[in-house]
Amino acid sequence: MDILLITLLFLFCALLLAVELFILPGTTIAGIAAGCCLVAANYIVFDRFGLTVGVWVLAASLIVCCLIGYWMLRSKTLEKYSLHKSIDSTAATPEQRSVKPGDEGVAVTRLALIGNAEIGGKTVEVKSASGFLDEGTPVVVVRVDEAQVTVKKK
Repeated sequence: MDILLITLLFLFCALLLAVELFILPGTTIAGIAAGCCLVAANYIVFDRFGLTVGVWVLAASLIVCCLIGYWMLRSKTLEKYSLHKSIDSTAATPEQRSVKPGDEGVAVTRLALIGNAEIGGKTVEVKSASGFLDEGTPVVVVRVDEAQVTVKKK
């Protein structure tokens, strides 16, 4: 009966570890449960079979865990399940993308480092490179990075 319980705990450990890796990655609930099953199985071995058998089973379980981890890393098993897409979209509005360095405009709101400016007839969110600027201050575009338009006082 003890050997059956220990075997079942080791099997549950393997099953929960597979669930953690392939079905619910990143949740750690199944991973923690797998670790608990492994600890419980080793505890039962030490309790029921003594120190010598317990040390051998503990060593074997650690070696098997290390070998499985090494095999998974070397065989790139997780590579099949990893995300291969990259995000190439941007939060920039069409108005922000149409602004070019050197364009001139007027601050619509107070630029407390960030605010709105009207550049080329379009209202665009901008960042001030020259500190705080009051509403109505003439500005010139210094730099445009993706969704960030940087202006300075004209």
